[in-house]
Amino acid sequence: MVKAVAAGVPSLAPFFDENQGLGRDAQIRAPAAHGGLQQGDTPGLYGGSKQPTICDVVRLEEFLTDPANERKAQAWAAALSISAAEIPGYLGRLTPVLLRHDTLVKNHDYKESKAVPFNALLQTGIAILVDERGLPAVKCSCGNPLRPFEGDTTRIKVEFDDRNEEWKGYEKSSVVAVRPAPRKVEQLALVDVQEPDRGVNRPVGTTGEDDTEFDTRERRAVPDLTGTTFGQASRQLAGKGLAAALVGGGLPPDNARVTASDPPAGTELRFGEYVTLSVAGGATSGGSSTGMSTPPRPGSEPEPGSSESTRDPSSSLPSSSSSPTSPPSGPAPPPSSSGSGSSGPSSPGPTSGPPTSGPPSSATPPSSDPASSDPPSSSAKPPSPEDPTSSTPPPPPTGSPPQTTSSAPTSAPVTSSAPPPETSRPATSAPSTGRPSASSTA
Repeated sequence: MVKAVAAGVPSLAPFFDENQGLGRDAQIRAPAAHGGLQQGDTPGLYGGSKQPTICDVVRLEEFLTDPANERKAQAWAAALSISAAEIPGYLGRLTPVLLRHDTLVKNHDYKESKAVPFNALLQTGIAILVDERGLPAVKCSCGNPLRPFEGDTTRIKVEFDDRNEEWKGYEKSSVVAVRPAPRKVEQLALVDVQEPDRGVNRPVGTTGEDDTEFDTRERRAVPDLTGTTFGQASRQLAGKGLAAALVGGGLPPDNARVTASDPPAGTELRFGEYVTLSVAGGATSGGSSTGMSTPPRPGSEPEPGSSESTRDPSSSLPSSSSSPTSPPSGPAPPPSSSGSGSSGPSSPGPTSGPPTSGPPSSATPPSSDPASSDPPSSSAKPPSPEDPTSSTPPPPPTGSPPQTTSSAPTSAPVTSSAPPPETSRPATSAPSTGRPSASSTA
């Protein structure tokens, strides 16, 4: 169950009095998007505005550091896994943006002197602060702390009430959940929500005063990504101002190999348009677990439920097929038919390929990195390595190799058990004991 939070609708239990204008939401139309998981440095994921005061970070800091609000500050900091003393430094690293997509988060109300978490869907146009990896951190208008959504983006049921029923145009297929960028971001590439042809490069930790502009209509060529790792491919695309989408909608480990891109290398796209990648073994969300450590929660990589949550979104099952009984095996299908260029973002492509990525997601995370180093585990069948031929070698031959080295020791005991006087020969077989010791050291 996810609670709808519409733009411009006051929170019922805010940390900060919304009548004081801490932040201002905008009424904008959500562009079509690939639903599911998005990395925080995805070009065009967030929007900007020529009006830099969408979030008054200075006033939020003054409020949270006021001794009169000490209890609220402690609850606020606890929700973000920092201490109250770290609040000023933390706020100084955040950047104000506007949501360009309906975005899933873990929101927090302030009730009975505590931060009470609940799953929320924030509407396009809501002003938020994001951290150095592009993760939503604070809802500006009310100051409520935000954490990453941990559930399955395709199996949500949105609850519209408390004036949120005025929300128009909600589409489940376009809902996104943000995962951290693989590294700290120096600047965010935004789109002006009022003038989409205008792009904004905003340095992280600034509020708009150091923005530089660029033309989002400028065409940029898709680089050749085949054979690179997913981490390398996503960084190259981000550098070009293009967004990465996955067949299956999940996020694979950074070291997963890219086998194809749609559209192919050389195709020219506008800023923020999607390039759908196919990776060996299919899309999983193994990479997202590392990202959960980005918000200042030191031990959040093994966060309770994080493995479960990272497994769910990767399945990216359509909402109609709630049962996970679609295990057609195989790595990844050919590049999605969602097409290239502007047609890519407009269609919920990732939801069309999920059944194939479902099964691998459970097997890939444990075997993605050590796939090549795990043969000794003798569990060749369960992991089903990517190369099917690796499972063909029959077990019988493996029993025959211990040829002379094993026979020598066994023959020695037999001869020694016969005549005691002739122990000189078994004694001469002492070198054989040297062999086992050599093999053991080997």
